[in-house]
Amino acid sequence: MLLTLTTTHRPATDLGYLLHKHPNRCQTTSFGPGTVNIFYPIATQEKCTAALLLDIDPIALIRGKGRGKSSLPLDQYVNDRPYVCSSFMSAALSKAFRSALNGQCKERPELVDTPMPLHCKISVLPCRGGESVLRELFEPLGYSVTARGYELDSQFPLWGPGPYYTVELSHTTSVRQLLNHLYVLIPVLDNQKHYYVDDSEIDKLLKRGEGWLANHPAKEKIALRYLRHKKATCANYWNGWWKPVPKTTKRPPVPQTLHPKRSWKPNSTSTRPGWKPLSPH
Repeated sequence: MLLTLTTTHRPATDLGYLLHKHPNRCQTTSFGPGTVNIFYPIATQEKCTAALLLDIDPIALIRGKGRGKSSLPLDQYVNDRPYVCSSFMSAALSKAFRSALNGQCKERPELVDTPMPLHCKISVLPCRGGESVLRELFEPLGYSVTARGYELDSQFPLWGPGPYYTVELSHTTSVRQLLNHLYVLIPVLDNQKHYYVDDSEIDKLLKRGEGWLANHPAKEKIALRYLRHKKATCANYWNGWWKPVPKTTKRPPVPQTLHPKRSWKPNSTSTRPGWKPLSPH
């Protein structure tokens, strides 16, 4: 899967400061069932493009933690996970560009909130619901959206179009804002996640959606899909009562009895129905 980010801001190579990746180097990072490769196809004063290439190993995906659960017996062997931008891409963005996502730039801090012309291209992105859902999510945020769809199978045109698109997004905004939008909305469009979703995901949604999600016209759909349609978890998010619980190393207390209403012990003098003490001889 390939995601590219291009700017014509002057000087365009300032993009390297924001992403904390040098334009003259190719960097590779291990990531779960695959690798993340970061490089710059173009790096001039007039134009700079940063590319993130995510390579997922299908065998490692089956054997590793990212396998997930499915009700279909062959889903773990026949699926699109190694070939489309899904929640794996969001996790890769967090690993490769964590400082940019958090708005940290030690060398040029004034660039963090500087709007600049940005163009993002994603190949390919699954859009469950079609191009209309893609536009519903990105256009209210000010993006110009271009999507090119594909047939599900060119040898069987009667099957119709598939859910996969090459997507191009253009907007004048900060790099941090763009990356946070992608982090949240890519798994929303895919409507799947490769890991278990619990209440800790609310903390991520609150953090990455700060400043824009509360005013988004499709905020209910975004929350529902991001939290994998777990209505109770979504209700916790929208009610606003949820607060992060600090981690603790204490283990829960061990129950004293196997049955909540019985206090029988093996050394007790009382007899238990169906149980007889051993004879000493």
